[in-house]
Order: sequence, then C-alpha cells, then structure tokens
Amino acid sequence: MRVFLDANVLFSASHPDSVLAQLIAVAIRHADVLTSDVACGEARRNLSLKRPAWATSFELLVEQLEIVPTAVFQLPVTLSQKDIPLLCAAIRSESHYFVTGDIKDFGHLFDMIVHGTTVITPLRLTQILRDKSHREDQENA
Repeated sequence: MRVFLDANVLFSASHPDSVLAQLIAVAIRHADVLTSDVACGEARRNLSLKRPAWATSFELLVEQLEIVPTAVFQLPVTLSQKDIPLLCAAIRSESHYFVTGDIKDFGHLFDMIVHGTTVITPLRLTQILRDKSHREDQENA
C-alpha cells in the first residue's frame, strides 16, 4: 500500500506528541509513505512561520518518507492551481491514497478515486490501517 501525505498532514504530524504523528508512525510501519518536494516545501515554510519549534520533528519525519518529484497534468476534477501538483504527484507515484486534512480545497473529493488514487482524510487512513492490521492478524492466526 502506498500512502501520499499532503502538506497539511506533514505540518500537523510534525508536532511530536500529536495523534497524527502517532498515526503516521503506524503508517510508516505498514505501508510505503510518500510525499512530494512541493508538499515538503509548503510544510517547511508554514512551520517556519507558525511553529518553528517543530522543525526538528519535521526533518526527522521527512527522513522516513519517500520524496517524489512534482508532477502536473490534466485532472478530471476541479482543484485550485496550488493543489494540482500535490494530487498529480500522488497519482504519478502510484499512491493508493492521498491523505489530506484540507476540507476546504479537497473536501469535495473525499473518498473519490482520481486516476487510481483515493483522496482520504487522516481519520479514514486510521480505519484503513486498522482493517489491514486486522486482516493480517486473521491470516497469521
């Protein structure tokens, strides 16, 4: 399973005591977790402005991820110009899931499959990982 993290997820997961940081740690153990150079740059800029104390945690997180290059191509959905490279990078990297907490810009796409990549929330990722773990436990029993 390949999981792509949007910039806002990277930002929030950079708080070392957050539930989201714990979720991403679990995801890293059970999936290939990716992000893009654009998402990293956006998260890094926002952290420097809003939460500079989280910078070290962010860099430690990013070291554990596969960083894929930006991609831009025509999408069959409506997105703002700034968000197109993020979803395109997830699709180009053959990610199964694009994880974002950005309800404003991506909410209309939640649970929609776009060129093979499903746009989901972190909560939905939690459910997917729980179900995957449960299936693996049953198979190993």
